[in-house]
Amino acid sequence: MTRTKTIWSLLLLSAMLVLGSCTKDATEQAAGNQPDAKTAAKLIFSSENAVKGQLLVYFGEDAVSSVETSVMQVTRAGGVATRSGISDFDAVLGNIGVRALQRLFPVDVQNEERTRAAGLHRWYVVEFNEEVNLDEAARNMAQVAEVSKVEFNQQLMHVHDGKVTPLAETGAAPQTRAAVGFDDTYLSKQWHYINTGDKAIYSKIKAGADVNCGEAWKLCTGDPRVIVAVVDNCVQWDHPDLAANMWTNTREQNGAEGRDDDSNGYVDDVHGFNFVANTPLTISTSGNAPDHGTHVAGTVAAVNNNGTGVCGVAGGSGNNDGVKIMSCQIFYNKDGGTADIAAKAIKYAADNGAAIIQCSYGYDAGSVTSDSAYASGASAEKQAIDYFIAKQNCAAISGGLAIFAAGNDMTGMSGYPGAYSDYISVTAMSCDYTPAYYTNYGPACNIAAPGGDAYQSILEQKTDGGSEVLSTVNGGKYGYMQGTSMACPHVSGVAALGLSYALQLGKSFTRSEFTALLLTSVNNINQYCTGTKRYITDKGALATLDLSKHKKGMGTGYIDAYQLLMNIRGITCIPVPTGSQYTLNLQPYLGGGNLDLKISGFEISAEDMSRLGISAAPTIFANQVIFKCTKSGSAIVKVKLVAGSGDGSGMSGMPITKEFALIAREIHSQNGGWL
Repeated sequence: MTRTKTIWSLLLLSAMLVLGSCTKDATEQAAGNQPDAKTAAKLIFSSENAVKGQLLVYFGEDAVSSVETSVMQVTRAGGVATRSGISDFDAVLGNIGVRALQRLFPVDVQNEERTRAAGLHRWYVVEFNEEVNLDEAARNMAQVAEVSKVEFNQQLMHVHDGKVTPLAETGAAPQTRAAVGFDDTYLSKQWHYINTGDKAIYSKIKAGADVNCGEAWKLCTGDPRVIVAVVDNCVQWDHPDLAANMWTNTREQNGAEGRDDDSNGYVDDVHGFNFVANTPLTISTSGNAPDHGTHVAGTVAAVNNNGTGVCGVAGGSGNNDGVKIMSCQIFYNKDGGTADIAAKAIKYAADNGAAIIQCSYGYDAGSVTSDSAYASGASAEKQAIDYFIAKQNCAAISGGLAIFAAGNDMTGMSGYPGAYSDYISVTAMSCDYTPAYYTNYGPACNIAAPGGDAYQSILEQKTDGGSEVLSTVNGGKYGYMQGTSMACPHVSGVAALGLSYALQLGKSFTRSEFTALLLTSVNNINQYCTGTKRYITDKGALATLDLSKHKKGMGTGYIDAYQLLMNIRGITCIPVPTGSQYTLNLQPYLGGGNLDLKISGFEISAEDMSRLGISAAPTIFANQVIFKCTKSGSAIVKVKLVAGSGDGSGMSGMPITKEFALIAREIHSQNGGWL
């Protein structure tokens, strides 16, 4: 610092002391001094990963009415507001070259009362000169008494590798079909739904490493009353395999173009909205729009049994009965993907009927490392997610489900927001049950699902993408992708299928009850977290991954759609191993081991015996059932029981019948490990 500047600083400091000022001057702040504790407490996140020239401001409850009045006077006249009506705050705006001051969440007439009750109307976006020091601007705003919080608008990231392997639509496909007989052309290539162990995909593929859709689809295929909001790139709403399952805002569809017909704050939001450009949904006309959102949507609910393309986990039966997809666009080519945009999209999903938000985005793992750190500032994004999960939009569940990808950082923790304890974080597994090489794992990871592993096929000189996840892509086409981004919609789809089945049965659950069912409808993955696997680094080098570090870090297990439906139905699921004779002791599943329940019969259909590879009829010995499964699969069995004993004089116990679901999978160890 020069002598002149030093003298000037001393004179300025003296003047401040004489005036009794308690604020720090701009010269000191620019020099890197930290804000005082009171000011620092108002700051959310940091400028390290934040958008330049933009801050989110949460005004005090008593002050926001002044801001609303000032902003509305200008906007109603068609102008752009640049003043708040709060003199101290407006002085800051004048010093940073303010360009706009506007409410973060637009007024939705039907939901405004709820919005205000949640305090979301107090969030405003300030846009200003990008050359202004962001930290200094935030500190100056936070020093204004009427400001409760100032948030650095964080950049989000997609959790996938960005590559699409187009489906080679040549050659005869295997004739594997779902048990319900779906006729979709490429279902046989979707190992992640029904894995038959086709070694043409990968030599070490394991039958049963899937989400077990085949048997689940016999019970339920979806319900249009369940809406899943895909918070992602734009979904190609007119894709031949998605169009019939797109959510439609009929008031906008039948209204006047260019007008907000339903007064929800968004114009022409027919199948969702582009929150990046604040326009109707936008697929790039240049032909190179990212396929991510369309791919994710296809996994959730591509139309089933329509004679073409692929299936979706909850895509219906071909009779317009699949769950609905709402496209909430937060990425547009290289633009978007910021916390304010995500917050708006998630609130929109809540206000327009979504029961699940499917979110394959997040922050780098490790950038936020605890729930308290994420929740302490109550960011706009977190408030929007909490607003969503508190809203009941489906009769089968008391609130909404927020489902996030855990991240592809190969890091021993989940990325946020998914890591937060109220949201579900999804890890990725491969077609041989092993953890995908890229997946995050460890603390705050809740459940696993197929995400694919490109290098399993590539290292065997197969470049067709078969070991990745096949779904819809833009242009009405199909392609393979990998990532926890691809695992996440499997869980969202299974959750949507579960809600559909609950509606079918006339059942309803609290959000915590349904979440518990979802996270315990799993198979063991820990037994495959041993040894090593090969992959190729970003620099093209061959590397080896130690799988043991993933043990007990992939979540509760890998998701099983059939188990979820059984749990919703109230039928106990019992895991059994394949490949060896098994003695099933039912006592732990019968009243906590009540010895007065005697097994008198065990019924399983010939069809189910064939499916599970049971060649000899099960036998009963010592009040246990003995049989051998040679194939992965699922089946409902009926166990005949006698409740209470007889005395040999003609008095006997009461005969009863109880159903159980058998889930047959390869099991390495005999100590189980399934929930």
